[in-house]
Amino acid sequence: MKRPRKTTLLFVAIGLVLYAGAYYAAERLMYRTGDANPFFKIAIAGDRQYDWVILGASHAMPLDFEDFNAEMERATGQRILNLAAPGAGPLYNRFVLEHFLSRHRTASLLYVLDSFAFYSSTWNEERFADAKLLRRTPFAPDLARRFLDYGMHEGIDALAVLDYVSGFSKINNRERFRRDVWEGEAQFDRVHRPSAAADRKRIAYLYPAPAPDPAVFERYREVFAALLETSQQAGVRVVVIKMPVPARFHGQLPGEAAFDAAMAELFASQGVALHDFSLAMDEPRFYFDTDHLNRAGVTAFLADHLGAILEQD
Repeated sequence: MKRPRKTTLLFVAIGLVLYAGAYYAAERLMYRTGDANPFFKIAIAGDRQYDWVILGASHAMPLDFEDFNAEMERATGQRILNLAAPGAGPLYNRFVLEHFLSRHRTASLLYVLDSFAFYSSTWNEERFADAKLLRRTPFAPDLARRFLDYGMHEGIDALAVLDYVSGFSKINNRERFRRDVWEGEAQFDRVHRPSAAADRKRIAYLYPAPAPDPAVFERYREVFAALLETSQQAGVRVVVIKMPVPARFHGQLPGEAAFDAAMAELFASQGVALHDFSLAMDEPRFYFDTDHLNRAGVTAFLADHLGAILEQD
């Protein structure tokens, strides 16, 4: 019986060594092709002190497309790190912020607010299980511990935690040799042709429920309040903005007035500034799709609205 047992242990040991080698190779390759993932940006950030960190979902991402973040830094004289991620709600963004603050510092936080991100676990707990994000997230022992903590206390799927720790999605990434960019960046110079059908499809994707669930909203409102508290404890000033969207699109957002009122109450209690630019730029020439600013849009937004905020002491 001893020989078969030794043989089995030998095969297991060989398998573990091969898996460890594949994990190491996948990790190294990820550092060569990485770009958009917020944890990748934190891992390679050279400056320990920033003037601004940007958090939010995809509406914040065009501010970092191609060379635009560098353009914002030149225009404002500020050091800026954009850590937004597609479909990222307040829970995922709080997770990102906590990890950032464990390694770096920022004077201010610019949070790009979207109501859809407060209405579903799709944009919160389920973001942690998204293979597209996991396979581009560098491994770090402290980040693994944070994943485990969120798994125990925030309802993160245990399989997502296991995936991160084991590197399964990273090793099995079919796009491992492609640069990590969100598909919207390829459309940065495009001008969208308005379409009522496209608007309805986009709204249905972001707001699949017939009406926002008050209990779900309150859950993520509390998560966002905790994010504000984390910022304040670290001495970080928080500014919240709503990015411009076409008026026809904004008019279809369900329960937006009630959302604005509830969030304004929270911001007032926390002393947080809110700037609502939702209807500030209605012209189709400023968008590459139904609701994301293109290059012309972010250029105009920086010149007319955002620049003054970023330049504040």
